[in-house]
Formats: sequence, structure tokens, C-alpha cells
Amino acid sequence: MATFAHTFQIETKGFTDIRDITGEVAGAIRRSGLESGIAVVAVPGSTAGVTTIEFEWGAVSDLKEALGRLAPEGGAYAHDAHWGDGNGFSHVRAALLGPSLSLPFRDGELVTGTWQQIVLVDFDNRPRQRRVEIQLVGE
Repeated sequence: MATFAHTFQIETKGFTDIRDITGEVAGAIRRSGLESGIAVVAVPGSTAGVTTIEFEWGAVSDLKEALGRLAPEGGAYAHDAHWGDGNGFSHVRAALLGPSLSLPFRDGELVTGTWQQIVLVDFDNRPRQRRVEIQLVGE
């Protein structure tokens, strides 16, 4: 087994900004020279997450609304009471989504469904520059 790592930065707007990062992940797989294995995509931090979705305005809007119902902005959060930074909702949303995702790759290509893209979701209450870590394990 061999490994390959790739890191990149992405500017986000916060407040459930959803960014398609599929191209970066697919590019890392192609550059790795690995034929098959597992790609792990992770965003360090506690106010962003990674998942898959059909990256089109309707599905993106639906995801934003669903997460807003689960952990609304302006709600009462103990985190906000303790730290006073107003981003308690972003920590809860990120915990629900999760900080990483694992997907297979085969024949040097990411294995996803036709309408499935990998997205980073930044929940923080301000713009951020996010670091994304891609770790490949395969042969």
C-alpha cells in the first residue's frame, strides 16, 4: 500500500457556504499515480464539514434550509453564552455533518454517482480561508 497527501486552501463566505471541491479531489487522485484505493477528504476545524450532494441550486438550498432548521442561527447556545462569539449554531451544524468523508477510487478515477459531488460546507459566522486535507491510500 502507498499513500499520497494533498492540501489546498479555499476561500469561503461562512453562513453555510457550500463549495464544490470534487475537482480538487479528482485531480489529487490523478496526480498520485495510484490506481485504486480510498480517498479521505477532511477539513480541520470545528465549524465546517464535508459531504456529498448533487451540486445544483435546488439541492444546495434544501441542504442549507434543513441544517438551518436543525441548528438555527440566533438560537440559544451554551457555547455563545460561554465564549460570546455567536457561532454556536456553526459548531452544532458542523458536528452533524462531520469533518471528513471517505470515497473509493478505481482505475485512477474517483468513484461517484453521476450527480454526486464532494462539497465543503463552511458554517462559521464569518468568511474564512479553509484548509482541506486529502489523504489517499491505495496501490
